Amino acid sequence: MILDHLVVGATTLAEAQAYIEDRLGVAMQPGGQHAIFHTHNTLLGLEDGLYLEAIAPDPGAPVPVRPRWYDLDRFSGPARLSNWAASVQDMESKLVQMPQGCGAPVDVARGDLRWRMAVSPDGTTPFDNLWPALISWPKGMHPATRLTPTGLRLTRFTLIHPNAALAATLAEHIVDPRISVEVGPAAMQAEFDTPHGPRVL
Repeated sequence: MILDHLVVGATTLAEAQAYIEDRLGVAMQPGGQHAIFHTHNTLLGLEDGLYLEAIAPDPGAPVPVRPRWYDLDRFSGPARLSNWAASVQDMESKLVQMPQGCGAPVDVARGDLRWRMAVSPDGTTPFDNLWPALISWPKGMHPATRLTPTGLRLTRFTLIHPNAALAATLAEHIVDPRISVEVGPAAMQAEFDTPHGPRVL
C-alpha cells in the first residue's frame, strides 16, 4: 500500500479548513459532498501526488444510516490531524492481510469521482484510528491530479501510539521514509515544507 492522503477532521468543515489554512498559510480548494456518509470536504494539493483533506459531517444532509467514516460521529474538540489513507490496487486481497477492524469495501462517489474505501461497521480503523483507511482509485481518477499545485511537500508523518506493535505491523505493509512511528499517547503529526517555510499540523 502507498500513502495516499492525510485527513484533518473537525465538528464543522469551517473549523477544519481554518485550521489547515492558519497552520500552512495556503487556501483550501473546493471539494464536495459524500452521499453515503453525509460528510463534506475541501482539499489541498501536495507535491508527490498527495493531498490533504479537511472533512466534517455535512449539516445539510440527513443522518446517515451507518456510522460515518473517519470516526467522525465521535469527533470532539478542536480540528486536528485525525486520520490518513493508503491506496491499494486489490482491495479484497489486501484486507485479508490487514489487522482486524479495517472494514469492508464501500463504493463511494463525489461529483464525477468514483472510488472504493474500506470502512469498518463503527467507522474506526485499528490502533485508535492511526491505521490507514484503505482506498482504491480507478486508473486516471485521483483528486491530486485535479488540484492546483501549492508548493507544499510532506516531509515527515509521525504516528504515536502506546502499543509498540504498531511500528512492526505497519512496516509489513508500507515502506515510506516520510513515515515514522513512536511510542506514546495516541496522536499524529505532519511536517511540511511550504512557501512560508517549515510548518506543522
